[in-house]
Amino acid sequence: MTSDPARLPLTQMTFASPVPESARWLAGVEFPPDRPLINVAQAAPMAPPPEGLRRAMAEALEDPATHRYAPDLGLPPLRAAFAEHWGRLYGGLVTASQVTVTSGANHAFCAAIAALCASGDAVMLPVPWYFNHKMWLDMAGVETVPLPTGADLLPDPEAARARITPRTRAIVLVTPNNPAGIDYPADLIGAFFDLARETGLRLILDETYRDFHGGPGTPHDLLSRPDWDETVVQLYSFSKSFRMAGHRIGAMVGAPGLMPEVEKFIDTVTICATPLSQRAALWGLANLGQWLEEQRSDLAARRAHLKTAFAPLAERGWHLRGLGGYFAYVEHPFALNTQDMSRRLVREAGILALPGAMFAPPGTPQAARHLRVACANIDAGQIDALVARLAALPWPLAP
Repeated sequence: MTSDPARLPLTQMTFASPVPESARWLAGVEFPPDRPLINVAQAAPMAPPPEGLRRAMAEALEDPATHRYAPDLGLPPLRAAFAEHWGRLYGGLVTASQVTVTSGANHAFCAAIAALCASGDAVMLPVPWYFNHKMWLDMAGVETVPLPTGADLLPDPEAARARITPRTRAIVLVTPNNPAGIDYPADLIGAFFDLARETGLRLILDETYRDFHGGPGTPHDLLSRPDWDETVVQLYSFSKSFRMAGHRIGAMVGAPGLMPEVEKFIDTVTICATPLSQRAALWGLANLGQWLEEQRSDLAARRAHLKTAFAPLAERGWHLRGLGGYFAYVEHPFALNTQDMSRRLVREAGILALPGAMFAPPGTPQAARHLRVACANIDAGQIDALVARLAALPWPLAP
């Protein structure tokens, strides 16, 4: 095979996906009954959808239309219902023509990049970044421009401005953030909107975890601004909110003029999100509002418990840098990079967590000291066990 990078297959232009890679670390490792594996590597909900949603899906299976193609951009009733729901949440007017149903939020991101960028263009990602965003930009031939974040893990709009070139097409923000677990403040999101509008860029807001943000009220006011859709592209995940990860269902919100280009991508890759998942999402929008609030409160309680349980580790050099959405982003005190440390955690502590190095450019000093902990699937007892195992690690400390 040729060694010329320009001739490599597209998939070889990027790295191995971190979640399946980390799952391979479990091979050959036995976990005793009194110390089972604590898996905080993947953020997908493990519990099934609520019973009512499962019944609605079972009933939908009896409808012959469920087994046919849906329109590429989504079932019209779902697009209309989601537009009304989204506009109500954000205090703006959203129409069905501004909504596309996708096979998850990852699919929505890929479609947005395909519709907005050519090979050789550039897109800005704050560091730490969500690894699948970086992987798709690599495979699409789009340059990733790293945007450093401060000690608070928040990006600076003026630092972004300094990195804009004629090839830049978009800035991507993930809030609540994956992996950093930070809810981006509304005024910061507004400042990035102003920057994107001024410079003619798109602001891609990945709001996969928006139903689990920690603050009261609306995360931002962008949809109440005139002509917001000329600048903003929003991504959303029914998969996370309704526990439908395996059914792959998400949405994109943006300008009607963008949707014909998105349609080309969807028609080529998936043709449509599955009609079963779309009908389930429609039922969920109509019936699961209160249930979703309960899930949000439950996750907030888990995060609060983790924060309290984690506090004594500060004396041992651990620091909780970010906590929000599904994630905690923690700094460790050891003389190890997190890539090596994460493998040792599996073998020596029965913990599977992703290293910060998987969310940053190679050699990023900050990332080498951090772990991402997905706290959505562990209860209070598992949180206590996690903290106890971390406290007991006997490894040498960094200077």
